[in-house]
Amino acid sequence: MRTIPLLCALVAVIAAPLAAQVGLPGLPLPRLDRVLPPLVRPVEDVAESATRLARERVRALDRLVRRESAVIERDARGDPARRGELLVIELDAASLALAEGAGFAQLSSERIEGLDLAVTRLRAPAGMALARAQALLQRLLPDAVVSADSLYFQSGALGGDAGGVPGARPAARSVPVGVIDGAPGRAVPVAAVRGFASGAPLASDHGSAVVSLLQSAGAGPIRAADVYGGDKAGGNALAIARALGWLAGEGSKVVTISLVGPRNPVLERAIAATRARGVVIVAAVGNDGPAAPPAFPASYAGVVAVTAVDGKRRALIEAGRALHLDYAAPGADIFGLDARGKRIALRGTSYAAPLVAARAARALAAGPGWRGALDAEAIDLGKKGVDAVYGSGLLCAACGVR
Repeated sequence: MRTIPLLCALVAVIAAPLAAQVGLPGLPLPRLDRVLPPLVRPVEDVAESATRLARERVRALDRLVRRESAVIERDARGDPARRGELLVIELDAASLALAEGAGFAQLSSERIEGLDLAVTRLRAPAGMALARAQALLQRLLPDAVVSADSLYFQSGALGGDAGGVPGARPAARSVPVGVIDGAPGRAVPVAAVRGFASGAPLASDHGSAVVSLLQSAGAGPIRAADVYGGDKAGGNALAIARALGWLAGEGSKVVTISLVGPRNPVLERAIAATRARGVVIVAAVGNDGPAAPPAFPASYAGVVAVTAVDGKRRALIEAGRALHLDYAAPGADIFGLDARGKRIALRGTSYAAPLVAARAARALAAGPGWRGALDAEAIDLGKKGVDAVYGSGLLCAACGVR
């Protein structure tokens, strides 16, 4: 296992031009565990598989943008975002008037509940591509924080029905936990659900699986924020920021996010404001492989970044990367519940994040030294001590819906 960092570096060099930072909901994810048993074939095969994964992600993103062109387009960096919409933080009246004079129209202006963060949403001038509008607005307002409303994608795959309907598990001593994802189904009940997208809350297998893993690991009470609903451009930065504000305002002390996307200033400010309220944020590093760009929100300062291992404690070959890595947890050879409450097989870093969040919630319930408690619990894997593949080690090794 000590060879992993070298292999990851080689793969990154080979596949970086092809990398895309997406794990698209509703699109089949390549099962690299079936293509390549992790780290048991020559380096050339590992690199080939990672390159194939990067190419498939790029193709999936291209298909998404073409298929949903009515609501999604690429921003100035080429990332998917809500069509024709730009976000500006703390926009004053004079700057708004300047933008309107250039053809931009105000869609909404709000101070996000629970975070004291003011965001104005502007419509791009008619007929102008988002990337061009973003560049124009930034030139008009050089001191403003301008961004597209970036999209974020779930980072886990769901297998078939594994049989059985496990009974509910009582929560252990835990602080309140929030989930930002799709909504759980009625068969996976939570303390509260709120929607932050059109058609939300809408039952989701992915959101249900994440909640079921939290429950299986003894976390609770749980509140769920649905940022997808039926919106084809759901999972956007503004929706996630609103969800963070609601969860923090309702008293959640840990928030888990199994979504992956690009750096975005609105989301970054929302993350920082939430953390300033004492909330621990846990996020998955995604499933785009070691050649992918750093995953956000996992890469933001202070966010607990989580990768995944399989049942033999091997790092998932498709696990993405972040600018830092804190812990690993099971993300394959485990089970969760779908929206109907059926037991299903799971794979991906999406499912490792809630397990770490559950351990953090239980550690916080015991006192403020949650980080030290998790470090003491973590099982060291790979190189001795903290490393770039497993972080500080494996948590919740026996977790998952049984």
